[in-house]
Amino acid sequence: MSKENQNELYNLDRQTTDLEIDQNIRPERLDEYVGQEEIKENIRVFINAAKMRNEVLDHVLLYGPPGLGKTTLAHIIANELGVNIKTASGPSIEKSGDLAAILSTLEPNDVLFIDEIHRMPRFIEEILYPAMEDFEFDIVIGQEGNARNIKIDLPPFTLVGATTRAGDISSPLRDRFGIVSKLNYYTDDELQKIIERTSRVLDMPIESDAAKELAKRSRKTPRIANRLFKRVRDFALVNGDEVITREITMSSLERLHVDQYGLDQIDIEYLTSLINKFNGGPVGVETIATSIGEEVSTIEDVVEPFLLQEGFIKRTQRGRVATDKAYDHLKIAHYPDALF
Repeated sequence: MSKENQNELYNLDRQTTDLEIDQNIRPERLDEYVGQEEIKENIRVFINAAKMRNEVLDHVLLYGPPGLGKTTLAHIIANELGVNIKTASGPSIEKSGDLAAILSTLEPNDVLFIDEIHRMPRFIEEILYPAMEDFEFDIVIGQEGNARNIKIDLPPFTLVGATTRAGDISSPLRDRFGIVSKLNYYTDDELQKIIERTSRVLDMPIESDAAKELAKRSRKTPRIANRLFKRVRDFALVNGDEVITREITMSSLERLHVDQYGLDQIDIEYLTSLINKFNGGPVGVETIATSIGEEVSTIEDVVEPFLLQEGFIKRTQRGRVATDKAYDHLKIAHYPDALF
């Protein structure tokens, strides 16, 4: 076998292993799900009420920054209902036939989970309306001149949509969701509980101080907390440690370029560019993205929400502006009243 094929097999094995790990650490029931207490308890009520009425659960829209557990919550809803879940991604549904193929596989009361639902084409949204309201699907068969409309009856199902941009979803689609929930950032205590649970699932003990330090640097996001735990675990294993200590955690995070606020290399590049290249702003997000070689969507969906939440930047009508906190953190002198 060639070296290239060996590397390809290794990468496939690594991806499979990471996927299996993600599935293992994902909670399966509401009782196991840490955080989002109000949302969790409301969903518990809605599920129990649907079961008592022997009806399908109303459609659910989950929105918020990436990594907060929208996908996990969708799977938990299906588990609590005792039904199957079918998954799809908004960008992958490009034509009516794609949607028809997905809907045709649904069984009564199944959950259909569509991630990044805001990226579905608008004409697909319009086809989805009767499916959501009346459990009917209209599809056009044939070419122009011979085209005919066929109506397909669908079993009752629950659509769970997830999005990082609720504002990009059209009002008609948003209004068809009976349950709309916004997921918020997690507290450090909640993240510490998630990290400690992950350590038990993966059978790699972690000291309380180490879990607390990881939680502080996880950008208030469970996905990042678990990702950092897995990387620190790698360093611990290679060093021959049987438990993750605070010392190995600190040295690992330093090597991963994650600072005490949880800012990583992209965050620092963003703030440095904003301050040094554009005098702290105001400047448009497209200009910043170009200056650091990142996609605008990455900046808006991943980088800026946390920087805004933590007060490193402000968003104004004229563009992004660095705050005093950003100058202090980067140890750059700030003269806001200087005359030019």
